[in-house]
Amino acid sequence: MAELSVNINSTAKSYPIIITNNDISTLRKKILSFATGKKFLVVISEKVNKLYGKTLGFEKDEKFILKDGEKEKNFKNYRKILIQALKMQLTRGDTIIAIGGGVAGDIAGFAASTYMRGINFIQVPTTLLACVDSSVGGKTGIDTDFGKNLVGSFYQPKAVIINTNFLKTLDERQFKTGLGEVVKYAFIEKSCRCSDDLNLTNFLSENVGKILERQPKILEKLIEICIKLKISVVEKDEQESGLRKILNFGHTYGHAVEKYTKYNKFTHGEAIVKGMIFAFNLAVKRNLIDINYKYFADDVIKKFNFKKIPDYPLEKMVNIMKMDKKADSDYITFILPVDYSCVEEFKLTENDINEQS
Repeated sequence: MAELSVNINSTAKSYPIIITNNDISTLRKKILSFATGKKFLVVISEKVNKLYGKTLGFEKDEKFILKDGEKEKNFKNYRKILIQALKMQLTRGDTIIAIGGGVAGDIAGFAASTYMRGINFIQVPTTLLACVDSSVGGKTGIDTDFGKNLVGSFYQPKAVIINTNFLKTLDERQFKTGLGEVVKYAFIEKSCRCSDDLNLTNFLSENVGKILERQPKILEKLIEICIKLKISVVEKDEQESGLRKILNFGHTYGHAVEKYTKYNKFTHGEAIVKGMIFAFNLAVKRNLIDINYKYFADDVIKKFNFKKIPDYPLEKMVNIMKMDKKADSDYITFILPVDYSCVEEFKLTENDINEQS
């Protein structure tokens, strides 16, 4: 078991991140040790509930079962969660618990941040993507017809409890989508300004087979490395005013892919891999990196055999990227590689992108 901690501004925003492989039957007790108040609402993924509902031991009237898929992260379900919390008469001292992937965590966290102007929130991620990325850092939100995460808040959890046993039953595609975000951390590591020299790129290269086989100790170490990098960034910039923007590497174009395909053709990680490839190509054309670094990055990506995504009409993709929450009226914000494992923010015009396509 590993225990890390996030310390943002003050002790009021400090919280533990626990990585364990204990039997899932012990998890309920561990979760509730961080819950305050007498009552709690568990927002749980439908798939996780089917697989582990009985083992976890929460009662039916304590749960809101959320259907799976990005499309479920919407106003309708957000409203339903709030109504259930109101019917249960949760007070400001009570807790909302998210058990599932990023969708469950994002929408439950947003509900917790707005219910009674904010109640306690606990994250229990069950996908690799949620373990290494979305469960840590306090970003919560829902999607709209205009794009991903355009309505949301920064709201830190009381605790994050990661049990790697959930990953045993994760389907191959969802496991790979988490690896997309893992690879992202390798390409931004030096920019994360972490005090530890973690060498994620080397770890990936040396352990690709063991990672794909989901060897428990290797997965625990992989998750720990990624979380250390995320913590380093989030502690320095909670609300994405500067450094935290680097975590969006691959996301500007990746989010556009998701929007263009109506969130039902590719997973988030698959889209982010495509976004990173687009960013590397753009960086080469703008002479930010040597072509050999792009070839190296291509090799790292190829090792994990991610799903291939076609090139969509650039004009349409640019129009979608202009609606990205990181854009402004004149520029589209890209995080681009500038050196080995280093990235920087660039504000590009529509013409900049079209000229270098």
